[in-house]
Amino acid sequence: MSTLNVNGRAHTVDADPGTPILWALRDSLGLTGTKFGCGAALCGACTVHLDGQAIRSCITPISAAEGKKVTTVEAITGGTDRVGAAVHAAWVKHDVAQCGYCQSGQIMSATAFLKSLQRGRPPSAAEIDSAMAGNICRCGTYARIRAAVADAARTLA
Repeated sequence: MSTLNVNGRAHTVDADPGTPILWALRDSLGLTGTKFGCGAALCGACTVHLDGQAIRSCITPISAAEGKKVTTVEAITGGTDRVGAAVHAAWVKHDVAQCGYCQSGQIMSATAFLKSLQRGRPPSAAEIDSAMAGNICRCGTYARIRAAVADAARTLA
């Protein structure tokens, strides 16, 4: 049994400590916004925040999350997170999602990136591309992703 703090609530998970966080979220807690893409931390579809840092939940064991805060896309897009709300609004405004499969990971990476920026300084296109480089969009909406991240940064400035 492991206890995980997910989206501000303690949850007991009956799983081996080596089980990836992704499967604890999806199978044990029913939080299906975090997606399985590649299982090798290469595509970014499974991105969540662990103590505010974007991590790949498909390779991070639940033992690494004990005593830490796990934040999923459900909390970012449906909660009171100011940065997450700005990112989500920009995603809708710029019609970023096409098939939508990668979008939860994209939103989580963008939110972590914008939280790490110095306020008042908009990110360059190169900085956005670098921050989002670990997230693959099979539909190729990279220009819309970049525009949405830049827009969210302007909203937050």
